[in-house]
Amino acid sequence: MGESVMSGIPITIRNLGPEDVAILDRVRPGTFDNPVDPARAYAFLATRVNEIVVALTAGEVVGFATGTVLMHPDKAPQFFVNEVGVHEDMRRQGIGTRLMERLLDLARDRGCEGIWLATEEGNAAARGLYKAMQARETGGIVVYDWDDTAL
Repeated sequence: MGESVMSGIPITIRNLGPEDVAILDRVRPGTFDNPVDPARAYAFLATRVNEIVVALTAGEVVGFATGTVLMHPDKAPQFFVNEVGVHEDMRRQGIGTRLMERLLDLARDRGCEGIWLATEEGNAAARGLYKAMQARETGGIVVYDWDDTAL
C-alpha cells in the first residue's frame, strides 16, 4: 500500500483481492459510473485475470483503476486497462496517476508485454493523464461493439 497526503487529505492506494470486496461497500457516490454490485464486484475480484486498484481516504473509495490480462495462444499476455475513475472532488491531485502507476506495475509483474486502453476522443482529462504518463497515442483505430455496449 502507498499512502500520501494530498491537499491535507491522506490517500492510500491499494490493489484489492476477493477478500477485500467489502471495501467496495464504501464508495463515494459518483466515483464509479453506477453503484457497485457486491456480487459483480466479488466475481471481478475472484477472476484472477482482473485487477482493481483503489484510492482510499477515511475508509472511503474515491478513485479506482481496473484492468484485465488478455491471453493469446501466439503471443505474450497483454493488459487492457478497462477504466479509470476519480471522484470529481478529488481530481487534479495526482490520484489518477498513482492509480495508473500501480495498475501498470501489476500488469508488468504478471508478465504482460503490452498495455493498452481506449478512451473517447473528447475525453480531455483522460487523454491528458495518459499523455503525461508518456503513453503513445495511436490513431486510425475503429471501435466496434455489440449489444449496446456502454463505452
